Amino acid sequence: MPILLGIKLQVTNDQLTLQATDLERAIICTIPAENRQKGQGPQAALVNGEILAKVASRLPQGEVVVRTVEEKVELSCGGVKIDLLTMPLEDYPEIPQLPEKPACSIPREQLQRGLEQTTFAALSARETSRLSLTGVDMILQEDKLRLVATNGYRLALKEEPLDTPPPGGGGEYLVSSDSLKEFLGILSQLDVERVELYQDKEKRNIFFVAGNVIFVAKLLQEEYPDFERVIPRGNKIALQLERVAFLEALQRVEITAAEESGAVILEVGDQGEALAISSQSAEKGEAKEILKLLQKAEPIKISFKAEYLIEALKKMDAAEVTFWLEDPESAGLLEPVPQDGFTYVCMPIRIG
Repeated sequence: MPILLGIKLQVTNDQLTLQATDLERAIICTIPAENRQKGQGPQAALVNGEILAKVASRLPQGEVVVRTVEEKVELSCGGVKIDLLTMPLEDYPEIPQLPEKPACSIPREQLQRGLEQTTFAALSARETSRLSLTGVDMILQEDKLRLVATNGYRLALKEEPLDTPPPGGGGEYLVSSDSLKEFLGILSQLDVERVELYQDKEKRNIFFVAGNVIFVAKLLQEEYPDFERVIPRGNKIALQLERVAFLEALQRVEITAAEESGAVILEVGDQGEALAISSQSAEKGEAKEILKLLQKAEPIKISFKAEYLIEALKKMDAAEVTFWLEDPESAGLLEPVPQDGFTYVCMPIRIG
């Protein structure tokens, strides 16, 4: 749909609003402007967004004057004048309107951290037809926001406390991880303290309001898996490790892991004082590294996809982690020390 290449420019009073959408998500950004045609009502035009972005990035410093002239938008700055052809405004899809009351308000840093620690664990829409596995389940409760993502083989859960209870008492929203990654990229560029969440009456869209930016994402109309039952609560074997040392060892040993599985073997011997991490493949060779455990552990030999552990360890800030295990065929639970609301579950790979 070529019309979706467009960015809608609209002037109302002393504000310029820019809008873009791909039908799955939308961005609305409002900036101050000196309206030199006040009293003539809202004025709007639609131009190719990619071309407009290139022009804006190459204009010299100074005031930019934007005018609509017949079927063109004229941009001038200093001695530069560029005319952009407009697109048919009547063909542009309507963007959902922001509801009146927010569902909750959360500090930007908390929301950003929560999304960074969960979106990576979901599948992309390009990878599967199971839509529920492409989403992040956002569960709004009275005292906390829970964010959950899974691809069926691993699960990331992050709990962030709310300093004020949500006015509506809470809710649950399943949002595409691809959309939330886009929002994360925008959020990292904004200097705002808080983000407000809204939901429309039809429960089809979620709105994130951060300063002068509104990000709209369609909700996935799918039932999310019961993630609580897959989180192991009673694993008895605790591997306590320095996080960075564990991460770097996995990154080195992963080099010789088999391409199809990416598997590395974790083994604690009878002495229970060290963890051996190893991998081998016919095409690459083999590698082994020994890490000292911070506390003694029971013997175990288990295999995991190295990439899954590496990605989770990168999302943590703690100096130490505990990897809770039960047996070679049961899921492991990885968490930071001290616990900060982040929980990561990973299924093992069966050792042949």
